[in-house]
Amino acid sequence: MTGFFQTAAMLAAVAVPTIGAAHPHVFVDTALHVMTDDAGHITGVEVHWSYDELYSLLVLEDMELDGDYDGKLTEAELQALDGFDLQWIEGFEGDLYVRNGAAPATLGAPQGRGTSFENGKITSRHFRAIEGGGAELILRAYDPTFYTAYDLTGGVHAPGTCEVRIDRPDMDAAYAAVDEALKDMPPDPDDYPEVGDLFADTVRVTCE
Repeated sequence: MTGFFQTAAMLAAVAVPTIGAAHPHVFVDTALHVMTDDAGHITGVEVHWSYDELYSLLVLEDMELDGDYDGKLTEAELQALDGFDLQWIEGFEGDLYVRNGAAPATLGAPQGRGTSFENGKITSRHFRAIEGGGAELILRAYDPTFYTAYDLTGGVHAPGTCEVRIDRPDMDAAYAAVDEALKDMPPDPDDYPEVGDLFADTVRVTCE
C-alpha cells in the first residue's frame, strides 16, 4: 500500500471516527466533467479532486516532496506526484457511483489526466469511461465510510445539449440517521456504519 492509501492509513491511525462524532477528516473539492459522443450518449466523466491544505501537506511529507517548503514543486516533483491517488486497492470504486436508471453503470479503470499543486492544495484529474452510458445518468461522489468528504465545489460540467440537476442532501436528516445507526453500537465499534451516501449530492444528467 503506497501513496494515497498509505497516507490515508496514517491519517486514520490518529483520527478514527468515534460514537457521536461522525464527520469526515479529509475534504476534497470535486468537479465532474461529463463527456458525450456525437449521438449524445454519455461516454465518461473526468473527475477533478482538489485536496484540503492539511491533507496535501501530509501527502507531500509522506512522499518527501517540497523539501525546501517553498510551496512550489519542481517538474520532477510534479512527475513523482502524478498518479499518487490512482493506486487503488482491490474493490475501491473511486468514490464515484453512477447509475443508468435503476441499474449501476460500469465504470472503467481511472486514466490519469495530470496533477498540479497550487496555493497549498494538490489537484488531480482522472477519467473514467462509462460503459453503456445512454443519455441519462445519475452520479454521486462520496466515500461510504464518510472518512473523506467530497463537495461539488468545482461544479458539474456537461455539453450544451445536456441538462444537469443537482439535488442536495438533507443534512439534518442525514445526521439523525447516523445517530439512529450508532445508538445501539459499542463506544468503539469494529465496523463503523457506512453512512457517506447520506451526505452526498445526487447529480442527474440528461443529454440529447
